[in-house]
Amino acid sequence: MSTPAPAPTFREALRFWLKLGCISFGGPAGQIAVMHRELVERKRWIEESRFLHALNFCMLLPGPEATQLATYCGWLLHGVRGGLAAGVLFVLPGAATLWVLSWIYVTYGEVAAVAAVFHGLKATVLAIVVAAVLRIGRKALTSPVAWVLATAAFGALFFLHVAFPLVVFGALAIGFMGGRWAPQAFGVASEPQPVAPTVAVPMASTLRLAGIGLALWFAPVLLAAALQPGGVFAQLGWFFSKAAVVTFGGAYAVLPYVGQQAVEHYHWITPGQMLDGLAFAETTPGPLILVLQFVGFLAGWRQPGVLSPLVAGSLSAAITTWVTFVPTYLFILVGAPYVERLRGDVRLNAALAAVTAAVVGVILNLAVWFALQVVFPVHAAMDGFALVVGVAALVALERFKVGIVPVIVAGGLLGLAWIWIR
Repeated sequence: MSTPAPAPTFREALRFWLKLGCISFGGPAGQIAVMHRELVERKRWIEESRFLHALNFCMLLPGPEATQLATYCGWLLHGVRGGLAAGVLFVLPGAATLWVLSWIYVTYGEVAAVAAVFHGLKATVLAIVVAAVLRIGRKALTSPVAWVLATAAFGALFFLHVAFPLVVFGALAIGFMGGRWAPQAFGVASEPQPVAPTVAVPMASTLRLAGIGLALWFAPVLLAAALQPGGVFAQLGWFFSKAAVVTFGGAYAVLPYVGQQAVEHYHWITPGQMLDGLAFAETTPGPLILVLQFVGFLAGWRQPGVLSPLVAGSLSAAITTWVTFVPTYLFILVGAPYVERLRGDVRLNAALAAVTAAVVGVILNLAVWFALQVVFPVHAAMDGFALVVGVAALVALERFKVGIVPVIVAGGLLGLAWIWIR
């Protein structure tokens, strides 16, 4: 195991989080892969065990797990300000990009050059996801029990369509019970292991942070409800606040619920627009759940009231993004100090080791799903360009250790060149 590198300065970390926000393509699987490669393997700012411990905790929370993981890692490096910096910069580039694309979409429709770049990006992101499955799998699947749990998780999700929370919490229960009777089977020592001490957080500080977070979360919603009762801004604020706390499994779990409500109940968008928004979110940097910002933009654009469509759409997108991500940051900043203090607990470690194994199956399921969307987009004909670029990108990443940024840039340029060759 490599020796951890010295902790970065806050300025160094800020530069990294901004870079990460700009290259975090591919939904949660791709983003987790990028963070693991950069934070654990290349920079060695965070140990493997702490990264997986953080990932397991994030998988148990509602909301976008990749955003939560970035926030947790930022908190590990520089406390609350580090967590906020990491979380905000992880989202901001994608949110800005999606706002521009939303405006282009409602103004001009699909732009061929943009679609071509995204075509190439999808193929390289597929390679990043596959590489993540290989790397995390090699380090997490170290026992027969771990292999069984990963296989069972993949089968339950891909073939049986079991709900994501049931898979993760099922693995947690198995690991917790196994940790009591046979922790060694989960790769955990039977005696508590010493871990680096963490500073205890006073309950008063936790309550103060939670109070500030809740106030920031609901202040725009309450203001919108006061200025325009029953208007689209308040509707978006209340609806997506509720979605933020009841939807486990990230964007893949929240999309069916949001799609049904946004299309059938509120009539904010059409089914075709929902699919277009998902395509934008999948091929832009940042969390896939930013598709909700696209929904908010179109809702405001279609119901501007006394405002211009652009202003109404921008405000709607802003309040949707705000109530989607503020709870994410709050869950991590309040919970992370307590989760870190439990790292030496045998039963908890066995439970989280079981979740780690299940997460390999989860990421494999996402990789297969993403591969089907990229290589067989119409389910009738194979996209040979995507397959060739994806394989080449995987070889570049795994065999020649090329950095993620050059691979992503090359994929986008190849996609752009492809429309001129065809």
